[in-house]
Amino acid sequence: MTEPNDVKVIDVLLVEDDDGDVLMTREAFEHYKIRNQLHVVSDGEQAVQFLRREGQYADAPRPDLILLDLNLPRFDGRQVLAEIKADPALRLIPVVVLTTSEAEEDILRSYELHANAYVTKPVDFDRFIEIIRKIDEFFVTVVKLPR
Repeated sequence: MTEPNDVKVIDVLLVEDDDGDVLMTREAFEHYKIRNQLHVVSDGEQAVQFLRREGQYADAPRPDLILLDLNLPRFDGRQVLAEIKADPALRLIPVVVLTTSEAEEDILRSYELHANAYVTKPVDFDRFIEIIRKIDEFFVTVVKLPR
């Protein structure tokens, strides 16, 4: 999907169970006038259903980018990442792990599961929205995403 002046608009799936982080992400999109469509699910099971367009997500768009928290109810983020990267229909979607964990084992495991990037969420609001802007800028302006 393209907008006037060749500004791409993409569908972003945020998989996040923390309402505060969802709110900050939405505010970052508004603050920086990010026109991408933000879709939110709050657990790993919903994420898989959204991506496979099952149940209430039958009409969900295929996301162009996934922002994935690791610490989720039901399926955790590692399980979701493994499901995405094992599925030929989904594996090309870039996944940015966006989590509070700075544990080396989480970083290594995420990359072993083929995450495209691992970003630790800053606790400071201004830094958080700046990180969201940088992720958006990189994946919308710099990177060529698969269709």
